[in-house]
Amino acid sequence: MSTLSLLSESRPEPFDPFGALAVSLSLGGDGLRGVVKDNFDVAGLSTSCGSARFARSDAAVRNADVVQALVAGGAHLIGRARMHELAYGVTGINHWSGSPLNPAAPERIPGGSSSGCAVAVASGLADFAIGTDTGGSIRVPAACCGIVGLKPSFGLVSRDGVHPRRSSLDCVGVMGRDLATINQIMRLIAPGYSAQMAPAASAIRVLRTQADPEILEPFYKLINSAVCEGDIVELPQMRGAFEAGVLLIAAEMWEEYSWLAPDFDGVGDDVAQRLRRAESISNAQAQAAQAVGQDFASDVDALLGTDDFLVLPTLPCVPPLVRDAGNSTATLRLTELVRPFNLSGHPALTLPFAKEGGLPTNVQIVGRRGKDAELCAFAARFAARINQKIGARL
Repeated sequence: MSTLSLLSESRPEPFDPFGALAVSLSLGGDGLRGVVKDNFDVAGLSTSCGSARFARSDAAVRNADVVQALVAGGAHLIGRARMHELAYGVTGINHWSGSPLNPAAPERIPGGSSSGCAVAVASGLADFAIGTDTGGSIRVPAACCGIVGLKPSFGLVSRDGVHPRRSSLDCVGVMGRDLATINQIMRLIAPGYSAQMAPAASAIRVLRTQADPEILEPFYKLINSAVCEGDIVELPQMRGAFEAGVLLIAAEMWEEYSWLAPDFDGVGDDVAQRLRRAESISNAQAQAAQAVGQDFASDVDALLGTDDFLVLPTLPCVPPLVRDAGNSTATLRLTELVRPFNLSGHPALTLPFAKEGGLPTNVQIVGRRGKDAELCAFAARFAARINQKIGARL
């Protein structure tokens, strides 16, 4: 196992003006610079998960599988990134460890729970970041900060050494400023992954969604200006899948962390309140949510067919201002268009396209389960076409 060394005076800490890092590291080779979320085990360090309670835990004795794969592949890990506590929040605001600033819009939230990961990449501190996505926690912060984020197919990337230990929804994934970086890192962490061409017969199916006008207008303008083929399709169970995903993550978080009750010592108020509410979820409700997920997955499979891809906005609204981050209803809404694909297990990727005078227009592309490389290849072709037609670059 590769050893960990904290950065010293001979190798100064990375310049981190937006507060992305929870701890600085120097681990691995001299390849692409990366960070991992603060819920990945790194040998010799406690895995704090953005929580004062877990910062008191024993040091990990081995690296998480993904950390070890990156080190073995020659990547250079410069730190563990700040996160929403216990990976159970959408805003990325953390009053214990500190909250990173969104480089694209400092007055707005960076998104959660992989907030520091997105900030590290968006600020240029890192070439790539490894986060986790249980209900949008890679795609939401990537969209908030204007970078690329991939949630792989469920189970494609090992979660060994990642917290929480058990989850039927959580996926380890990658953020980067471009798709080439995403491909390069996926080859290191996902067994059998290899970059490839998109299917020649693949087509776009634009998913009808509920979103604010300031989201839908530029989204459809982008699509209509650059895409000739494709049709409008619907997933009637999108709302039900979103609600089932919210319930299921709550049930599983309670199962994982119920031992912290009743005082939730060292856990922030926002997360403690969510855990307390989760206690009332019954096994029957959780099983019903899983059944919704199975039906929804079948519906998505039917729409995708053998070669097609779903396209929709990543976020239904503009990221909230930091001062409004306490509005849990508004912030939870950020996951309405991403969370359903955690429930179904399909790979989903968010792309930012530059928009003059404002935040980028974020496009989410969903592919077939287990066809992550094809999804990335199609996303590259899609982005190139948009750039060719209207000059809207990633």
